[in-house]
Amino acid sequence: MVDVANEAQVSQTSVSLVLNFAEGARLSPQTRQRVINAARKLGYQPVRREKMASGTATIAFFCDEISTDPWAAVALNGVSEKAWEYGLSVTATVTHGDPEIEAAAFAQLAARPHAGLIYATINTRLIRANPAFFNQPTILLNCHCAESLFSSVVPDEAEGGHAATNVLIRAGHKRIGYIGGEVGMEASRLRLRGYKRALAAANLPFDADLLHHGDWQPPSGYLGARALVALPAPPTAIFCANDMMAVGCYDALRELGLRIPQDVAVMGYDDREIAQHMHPPLSTVVLPHYAMGTIATELLFELVEHSTIGLRHVKVNCPVVSRQSV
Repeated sequence: MVDVANEAQVSQTSVSLVLNFAEGARLSPQTRQRVINAARKLGYQPVRREKMASGTATIAFFCDEISTDPWAAVALNGVSEKAWEYGLSVTATVTHGDPEIEAAAFAQLAARPHAGLIYATINTRLIRANPAFFNQPTILLNCHCAESLFSSVVPDEAEGGHAATNVLIRAGHKRIGYIGGEVGMEASRLRLRGYKRALAAANLPFDADLLHHGDWQPPSGYLGARALVALPAPPTAIFCANDMMAVGCYDALRELGLRIPQDVAVMGYDDREIAQHMHPPLSTVVLPHYAMGTIATELLFELVEHSTIGLRHVKVNCPVVSRQSV
């Protein structure tokens, strides 16, 4: 396989797909013919032992968690459906962030070659490149490495925070409270950056008193909202950095006798299922993990077919969903 790949100037994965008759894989006719010609030149004869099912060739999907939050499962759906369009299936491995489990999973991956690897994390974060990434085409999903050695797909969190804050600014609000997630997390930091940028673009001053740090859970949204409303000059709108904190924010505002949105407008982030069932339905921002999964799969296929393709670092747009809370 190495000899044929070198002769045809394609990746080893492309050789495997062609010589194993994986007809569902989206390889160009020119690539397929180069591989066949190289094999014949070197004296190899492909033998079709049996007709391969379209799902025989697979993508490996590694993730640290998949059940504690919906996002990894949503991304996996995007990967699976896009892979199916290419005639491939997906194998999923959950490592729980355990180095031993991850090492064993990579060993199994080496023993049974796949078309490529999509390595995902449940929280958007910086990771250290695993040496196993160099052994097959690899795309990073919802994470990135400092050396920028591998293509990555992440949400554009700063732009999402900017868009959410702009919704409140366009509605006429000038004092906008912000309830953020855990300080050390990349998503929290970037959403706050977007909030500050939107204020600056509208010539509104940033007031640290309007900033409250939570932990993504409803109780911190509740405490944050009460603290903000207790200020001498309380905000007329509150941007919660995720929908679960917005749930707590709603509870606090109602407890204080304030109406949403007449007295205080509320903006969320994530577009969880609960957002549309809140009273009133919550305006929010989509966390685009399904789209990220499909884009990561497309990038992986480009990498499989053209092994020398340049690195791509894609930030996926986080669109606003307007409902009745603003």
